[in-house]
Amino acid sequence: MNCDGNMIKYNIAFQKKIEDILGEGGYIVRYEKGNFNSGFCVLEKKRVVVINKFHALDSKINSLIEILSIVDLDFEAMSDTTKKLFHELTQKQEATLL
Repeated sequence: MNCDGNMIKYNIAFQKKIEDILGEGGYIVRYEKGNFNSGFCVLEKKRVVVINKFHALDSKINSLIEILSIVDLDFEAMSDTTKKLFHELTQKQEATLL
């Protein structure tokens, strides 16, 4: 759920919003084939995130949300809307881990 209580809709538009968070935060998102155990790979020094392009949409989105909590994003470059979505997603993820 996000802050206003609505369920997250796992669709291409939502995936794009998460990609925008990473993009504004200084990362490049790529979709490629690979045998990453977790479905993704983060190249921190190059600031590149690689997602397994053969995974289902919900797996891609879950990977992107997980990546948000492990990368060092540039919040100074983000718009207020992007920062708000980032905080909603990371709070949701923290709540599911408790």
